[in-house]
Amino acid sequence: MSVRNFALYTMLLLMAACASMGTPDGGPYDETPPVLLTSTPRVNALNVKDNKIVLEFDEFIKLQNAYEKIVVSPPQLQQPEIKVNGKRIIAELFDTLKPSTTYTIDFNDAIVDNNEGNPLESFSFVFSTGDKVDTLGLSGTVLDASNLEPVKGILVGLHSDHSDSAFTKKPFDRISRTDSRGQFSMRGVAPGKYRIYALADANGNYRFDQKSEKIAYFDSLIVPYATPAWRNDTVWHDSITIDTIKRVAYTRLCPDDIVLRAFNEPLNQQYLAKNSREKHNIFKLYFAAPLDTLPLVKGLDFESADAFVVEANATNDTLTYWLKDTLVYYRDTLTVEVTYPAPDSMGIYAPRSDTLRLVPRKSRAKILEEEKKAFEENEKKFLKEAARNDDFDKENPPKYIPPIPALNIESNGSMSMDVHRDFKLKFVEPIGSIDTASIHLYQVVDTVNQPIPYVFRQSPDNIREYIIYAEWRPEKEYKLEIDSAAFVGLYGSASNRFDQPLKFRSLDEYATLRLNIPGTGNKAVVELLNNSDKPVATQRTENNRCTFFFVTPGNYYMRLFIDENGNGEWDTGNYENKQQAEKVYYYPRMLDLRAMFEYDQNDWNINMPAAKQKPLEITKQKPDKVREKRNRNAERKFK
Repeated sequence: MSVRNFALYTMLLLMAACASMGTPDGGPYDETPPVLLTSTPRVNALNVKDNKIVLEFDEFIKLQNAYEKIVVSPPQLQQPEIKVNGKRIIAELFDTLKPSTTYTIDFNDAIVDNNEGNPLESFSFVFSTGDKVDTLGLSGTVLDASNLEPVKGILVGLHSDHSDSAFTKKPFDRISRTDSRGQFSMRGVAPGKYRIYALADANGNYRFDQKSEKIAYFDSLIVPYATPAWRNDTVWHDSITIDTIKRVAYTRLCPDDIVLRAFNEPLNQQYLAKNSREKHNIFKLYFAAPLDTLPLVKGLDFESADAFVVEANATNDTLTYWLKDTLVYYRDTLTVEVTYPAPDSMGIYAPRSDTLRLVPRKSRAKILEEEKKAFEENEKKFLKEAARNDDFDKENPPKYIPPIPALNIESNGSMSMDVHRDFKLKFVEPIGSIDTASIHLYQVVDTVNQPIPYVFRQSPDNIREYIIYAEWRPEKEYKLEIDSAAFVGLYGSASNRFDQPLKFRSLDEYATLRLNIPGTGNKAVVELLNNSDKPVATQRTENNRCTFFFVTPGNYYMRLFIDENGNGEWDTGNYENKQQAEKVYYYPRMLDLRAMFEYDQNDWNINMPAAKQKPLEITKQKPDKVREKRNRNAERKFK
């Protein structure tokens, strides 16, 4: 290569290397949010008559999640039109403007610039139709009353009318909406006394008129006020270095710690919600609310006296009817009349009757066809296997007899049984007969089976489940032996022989948790929770104390509710009866319980702010991710 060619080649390499380092980017990144330049009317304008608002910014903009984030107050019965046109936002209110009223359009962070998406944080536009702008405000949190979950997107409203009927008859005077943390902030409030409510407004009329709507209400009146306060503001030298921390005076709008506990009222509108008959021998009834007594079911085209075995859940709102007579359940259509108590238009309960045609998914003919096909296939396989034997006689082949299906027994027994757990047997159908003499329970001592006494009873919660009670001892081995045909099902299937070895865990494998919870007396029901916020054990307090024995080691959380009516269950609220939901409290930290340890927790203060109680690890409604503002111009300096 000549010197001239070598120099040209080197120059080309240098040019390529320079080009690979980057291309011109047109200047620094835009990291500033849009800036409001002008508005019609102007910000905080007085005596406004025009329903149209125009906001003009310094750059092209767009709206993100406008329906979710933008709130107009007072609430508008006709949905406002808010749209973007280049650098402008044009908002038109279709409701007639109220006289002497402060209006706010809370955009929150819905306004972002068109190119980089930089949000204009906490932006509100305010004007007044009177000769002053109301400047008071308030804020707080809405939590689900049952589990202290933040309630996202629920309306929070004020009423200057203090009557109970205002919530159900009138739209709110002013509104706000909760964010992902359940927090709300309301501005432009006039001096006075207010009732405050939360409402999951299903039909958009700003009033509670549907029983299915989630609601909350405060027992006492709210009086907004303003007070001088100080806060620390941080001035950053760059993205990682603090320049100064300034103490800044501001006006604090109070109250700012309101907590509303939202609940759904019980849907006591009793009716037969649906029915099903998936198989010929079973039909199910589903009711909209719990029943105190079982309904009366009468066969209209068959004799229904003693025709069913009824399986009910704990609240009697899901009922399974097992038909006893094969001549009845082989029929493809059954007609029944179901009579149960239901409220009339005045809310007075009286007997109501519904007539049902119960039809299974498959007809009897279809089932017989499928059974015949299965029989022929199994017969063919049987003869094929038999033909392999030397003594097979083609002229007189063996006859295929299908096996009689056995009644299956399921058990929760194992060689690592918890000492506090009942030993249960479960069946796929109700039991027709039991031979208890065929049930044998032994303690295994040095490989020898020693008979021990036991009690065998049907479970109070499930007619297809049975419990074996015995003097179970930790670290001891047991064996259950059940002879064949000890159980015969409702439809004639008999059980096979069943053997179940058992061993109960050592007491050294458990933890003990003792709690002292001041202020709970004998009214609190305490729940030990797993990582999914589900209860694994429950205890009631006595004189502010309770103890959890035989706790499997692991990580736990705790919740309690004040059982005002003593029924052992958490009860929701009722607005008409002025009944709040029973209060729920969470222990604010996780518990790491280890084997062989006894834990004394004396620091559960149930009076700490409700919004700070539930640990974030088991909170399902997580806060929306905060948009990270990257200092990309600073980053580029290091590239």
